Amino acid sequence: MPAGSDAPLPGEGRSGAFTLPNAITLARLCAVPATVWLILHGRLDAAFYVFAGAGISDALDGWLARRLNARSALGALLDPLADKALLVCTYVTLALVGVLPDWLAMLVVFRDVLIMGGVMLLNLLGTPPRMQPLLVSKLNTLTQIVLAGLALLLSGFRLPTEPWLPLMIWVVATTTVLSGLAYAVRLLQREGAP
Repeated sequence: MPAGSDAPLPGEGRSGAFTLPNAITLARLCAVPATVWLILHGRLDAAFYVFAGAGISDALDGWLARRLNARSALGALLDPLADKALLVCTYVTLALVGVLPDWLAMLVVFRDVLIMGGVMLLNLLGTPPRMQPLLVSKLNTLTQIVLAGLALLLSGFRLPTEPWLPLMIWVVATTTVLSGLAYAVRLLQREGAP
């Protein structure tokens, strides 16, 4: 593209990469180290507010992108990256401080590594998969968000954890396993396709 050209990059629409929704998504990405720092320093109450604010920003940037017709290729990459970074880092940090079980954090991380590794492997083999989010994966993401927020809320404000926290731990574990298996089956089917 010639210097000074106003033509949009492919897939970026008319608004380009520097949009209000993308700025909100970048702010959510910046909330990740803040959340981790607050949890590690025992400020789970403040971490809850940052986490909740990040959740609200996720809904807001998506709504603004549609409303302002400001969808972009950068936003399509940044949005899931910010969401995944916030969830994974929150789970690992909550496990480090003993609020969530370490096996659950490892399960959540392993599922994501398994999916990303499978996609990368198929790309290297020359058969890039067209991955659409599965219903079980959307349910898994929702339950992970609920559990992280619930853990921060209950622990941060010293509220009783029974029976909700243990129940949600098992719900997240179940949906994580089911989602990981569903993606593994889909990737294997894709790899075996002619």
